[in-house]
Amino acid sequence: MSARRAYRPPARPASARQSNAVYWRRRIILTLVVGLVGLLGYLGVTLGMALTNQSYGVSASARIAEWGRDHWLGGVVTWAEAEYYKLNPPKKGGRPTLQAFGSGPTEFKIPAGGHLPPPVDMVSPAKPALPGEGKWHIAGRETATGIPTMYEAFVRPNAVNTSYVVGVAWMDPTLLRAQLYSGQYIPGPGTYSHSAPITPDASKTLVAAFNAGFRMQDARGGYYTDGRIVAPLRVGAASAVIFKDGTMTVGAWGTDVAMSNQVASVRQNLDLIVDHGQPVPGLSNNNFSQWGATLGGTLNVWRSGLGVTKNGAIVYVGGPSMSITDLAHVLMLAGAVRGMELDINTDWVQLATFGGKLNTPITGANGTDLLPGMAYRPDRFFATWETRDFFTMSLRSNETVLPKKAKK
Repeated sequence: MSARRAYRPPARPASARQSNAVYWRRRIILTLVVGLVGLLGYLGVTLGMALTNQSYGVSASARIAEWGRDHWLGGVVTWAEAEYYKLNPPKKGGRPTLQAFGSGPTEFKIPAGGHLPPPVDMVSPAKPALPGEGKWHIAGRETATGIPTMYEAFVRPNAVNTSYVVGVAWMDPTLLRAQLYSGQYIPGPGTYSHSAPITPDASKTLVAAFNAGFRMQDARGGYYTDGRIVAPLRVGAASAVIFKDGTMTVGAWGTDVAMSNQVASVRQNLDLIVDHGQPVPGLSNNNFSQWGATLGGTLNVWRSGLGVTKNGAIVYVGGPSMSITDLAHVLMLAGAVRGMELDINTDWVQLATFGGKLNTPITGANGTDLLPGMAYRPDRFFATWETRDFFTMSLRSNETVLPKKAKK
């Protein structure tokens, strides 16, 4: 029986195999090109939207930076900002105009009782103090009986950059109620009982509004409001806590403050920078893991911070040319026993005080920024486009009407 060779189909010509490889290579290249065009188109559209988004900042550079952080370019943005500040450091020496330290009376004849005593004048970090530096001035709406609810003072942040001035606000929580307003950008999408714009009804007793902290991705902390945890709270994080009675404090979560049925809101941001009345150790280290994946702590930029004094007053500091060490030092000099950093950079540091007849609706036109160099105007807090969180201070209801005369 003869063996027959098994049938083998003829081999494909080399030209056919080469055509097949070229086909698939072209398909892969085409897919990559289409994907790249789609990605570039998406980035272009979202960048265009960011450049017209008022909640992303006043300047084009701020809006581009916010867009970059939202589109996987946070490291690039931080590097670019750091390089810019290194190449454009704040001016050394010089002196501001004396008008920069505020105006109005600096001596107060206020009845004692029912409120905290006025703050003691601040010592300037840039000794010796210039005339008017560190002196407190009455700011914002007063109670129906004429008692001041908050004061402002102005100092130079350090002894090197002496032409710059930062603002300090001191607020009395026995006369004021704190409220956290939440936004769709910070802390994120959701339904909140208090969101911008401030309503006409809420504006009737409004005294001040000021910025909160970093985006939640950068804050190294959590967020609690309206009875729910929006972002997980971190033990040890610096926390601005508002209680249901409207009082407010600042402390380390789990040590100075903790969850209870009396807590209304918790806004965390990094770690404490002031504790036991002193700046905490390590502030001079440019530690991104501790001071946030933004600009660390050593660069002198616009910064803001919040603290609480021994007798419970709330202190806000905001202004230019501050390292995180400068910020902590100014908070301490304002009497803070515990303090935290809030947001930084020119577009995000803002406190506004409000005047106008009590129990009457007001608008941003009734507001005054703590410093003239603040990027946003006070009407920001009344804008429908505002999507970042912020705090307000308003007169307590019993402080908006004159007490009834005692019956004879």
